[in-house]
Amino acid sequence: MKIGYARVSTDDQNLDLQERALTAAGAEKIYRDQASGALSSRTGLNAALAALKPGDTLIVWRLDRLGRSLPHLISVVGELGERGVVFQSLNDNIDTASAQGRLVFHMMGALAEFERALISERTTAGIRAAQARGVRLGRRPTLDRMQIQHARTLIAGGESPATVARILRVGRSTLYRALKASVVSR
Repeated sequence: MKIGYARVSTDDQNLDLQERALTAAGAEKIYRDQASGALSSRTGLNAALAALKPGDTLIVWRLDRLGRSLPHLISVVGELGERGVVFQSLNDNIDTASAQGRLVFHMMGALAEFERALISERTTAGIRAAQARGVRLGRRPTLDRMQIQHARTLIAGGESPATVARILRVGRSTLYRALKASVVSR
C-alpha cells in the first residue's frame, strides 16, 4: 500500500498541491498535518507511521514536509527501512526501493553525522581557547569575595551559619560551598 503524508505550517498554506502530487504518485491514503516541521511528534505523521506495514511505501512531496532537521529525517527513514517500509520523496527523487535512492539517503546521513562532529569539535576548541584566555566558564558564583569575607567575619563573631545564610539570602549549602571554595582558591 502507498501512504502519503502532507504537511503545511500555517493556516494560509494549502495542501492541494501536495495532495495532487501524492495521488498522482499512487498514494491510496493521505495523512495530513498543519504543524511546524520542527515538531517531531505530529498527529498526522504519527498516524501515517502507525499505518505502515512491511512492503508499504511512505510518500512525501518533499523531504522538508517530513521534517526540518536532517537527524530527524535520517531517524524516521532508518526506522522505516528496519520495518521493511520504502520511503519516497517526489521532488527530491529519493526512493529507498532502489540502490541509488538508498545511497543518496545514506550519504545524507553521513553528512549529518559529519556536521554534528564538526560542531562538537568547534565547541570544544572554543571552550579551550576561552580557558586559555583566562575566561571563567560556567555559572557565576552566587557570593562574591566580599560577601564570603563578611560571612567569615560573622561566623567568627559567633553567628550561626544558618543565620549568615539568611542574611546573605542564600541556602546554607551554598554558603558552605562558597566558604570551602574560597579556602581552596587561596
